[in-house]
Amino acid sequence: MRNKARHYLYALLLVLPVLCWAETIPGEQIPPERILWQKTPIELTLSVGKEQRVDFPGPVRIGLPAALQPILRVQSVAGTLYLLAHQPFEPTRVMVRAIEGGAVYLLDLSADNKSTPTAAIQIFDPELEQSELSSDPAEPSPTFPTYGYVALTRFAAQQLYAPARLLRDLPGVVRVPVHRKAVPLIHGGQVVAEPLVAWRAGNLYLTAVKLTNSTSQPVTLDPRTLRGSWLTATYQHNRLHKAGDEADTTVVYLISARPFETAL
Repeated sequence: MRNKARHYLYALLLVLPVLCWAETIPGEQIPPERILWQKTPIELTLSVGKEQRVDFPGPVRIGLPAALQPILRVQSVAGTLYLLAHQPFEPTRVMVRAIEGGAVYLLDLSADNKSTPTAAIQIFDPELEQSELSSDPAEPSPTFPTYGYVALTRFAAQQLYAPARLLRDLPGVVRVPVHRKAVPLIHGGQVVAEPLVAWRAGNLYLTAVKLTNSTSQPVTLDPRTLRGSWLTATYQHNRLHKAGDEADTTVVYLISARPFETAL
């Protein structure tokens, strides 16, 4: 918890619009497991006493059956559910409804003392992706403010590293789909790059990409080795320890005028 708090404080110090360097901090967030919503209830077994995070495409409300209310703690923050089971329970269907658009997702929740806690789960809705692709990306919404590079980068860092109680939405900043597979982002092949999450803010696109050192030597990250067309590139920290070390991974926040796959 102390390390996470330190990490968050460093993230708040991101003040340069083009490139920011933060202190090296052990450990990085494990990439979430992405699940495609196909109108089939999603089975999720919780580990008693271990909090499970489930990300949805947007803000949601959860309808919790009365039988689960005393034994399952649920917190909903900015499109993310935090689930904590206090004791085992049998599979129970839970309805989750999107606040915007009214989409409904079904979870078959259960809990036991044997399951191993999993990484965060990201629910991906292909219908919402199609809606994003069919909209005009060049037309900003007149009802939302525009944000500078610093504000957007700080927002992304908070979403990844801030405690849940401190997370805040930015009006007009929406989650957009991004393929979570390795991409050739950095020249040289020493660093593996995997997109984690992406947002759109008006005409700008913001993408958080996990960087992992694949070599037996430390690597210093240089913005000149980045492929693609980026308005800003901000590293969480600029030095990666050798592969296998707890600090062999970091995140780079990229802002572009086009979606990530197009800008790369």
